[in-house]
Amino acid sequence: MKWNIGSSSSGTTDASLPLPPDHPPIPSSSRLSAATCPVPHAASSASAPSRSGGAKCPVQHVPAPASSPPSRSGAKCPVPHDSAPSSSSSSGSGPSGLNPLNSIPLGLSATDRAPGQVLDLPTDRTASTIPRPKTDDPETDASGVWDYPSPQQFYNALVRKGWETPEESIETVVAIHNWLNEAAWEEVMRWERRKPGGEFAQLARFQGRPGELSPKARLHLLAGKIFPSYFNTTPPFDRHDWIVDRPANPPAISPDGKVTSTSTSSAPGPGTAPKYITTRYVIDYYSAPPDEEGNPVFSLDVRPALDSFESVSQRIKVGLEEYMKGQGGQGGQA
Repeated sequence: MKWNIGSSSSGTTDASLPLPPDHPPIPSSSRLSAATCPVPHAASSASAPSRSGGAKCPVQHVPAPASSPPSRSGAKCPVPHDSAPSSSSSSGSGPSGLNPLNSIPLGLSATDRAPGQVLDLPTDRTASTIPRPKTDDPETDASGVWDYPSPQQFYNALVRKGWETPEESIETVVAIHNWLNEAAWEEVMRWERRKPGGEFAQLARFQGRPGELSPKARLHLLAGKIFPSYFNTTPPFDRHDWIVDRPANPPAISPDGKVTSTSTSSAPGPGTAPKYITTRYVIDYYSAPPDEEGNPVFSLDVRPALDSFESVSQRIKVGLEEYMKGQGGQGGQA
């Protein structure tokens, strides 16, 4: 699946699906109606991207200081995911701990300027369209969706990681970052909608794993050495693992698409937490060659991880469906 950030002709649609009865409304201004570029493209020869190579990570990487450890070649997610959440992060104590839901340092300020920063960057966070489970924080539960980091918080993450990015480019980088995540969630929902209750899926937590190749990406790189015309010859510039929950007993939906009631069959009793079915999704972010206008193109490979019987069977079923569709299309043209 390729996402051309310089074109509005992508097949992404606005999936206006019903929300659970207790789910707060999602602001209409945050809905993604089409995969259009979030950055206005002005006609300028100085800023026109080169067509000589594929699209690259939106973060402009300058060699890190000598004190920074060497890393695998390729761009990485700017949010530091170097270590797993510690016991202090799980309890939410200590500024150096990590948030167990997104592996972002708890002490990363969304408003404070970084040392030596010159420009004033926006500190407001943008609401996504990605639903999240309820927490114990009333402020977080108010919107019912994940919030993207503010440009200031994003820049602070880059500074902490040791990456030097021009301050004037941060808002553009954040816009592309948010847009790619919206595209990834739409691909996740294409899988989830095949399952009972999938329309009520929520992103429970996620983790960036930029230094780790997924088994599929590793296999494609190996095959690319033998068949470079058919498989990837460059690794993905980023990888995320998303943990998605859907209700085991989804609400009933009327023929007109409205949520009527919660299913009563084997429903949780009073005081019992609702039961969910959890699926882990692997997302590989690739750079693709620019389009005919020179705009960068990104390719997202989104699929459920092969760590459950349900995911394995679904991958096989979808693979067979796509193969049969391809065979049918070829037969119709013959």
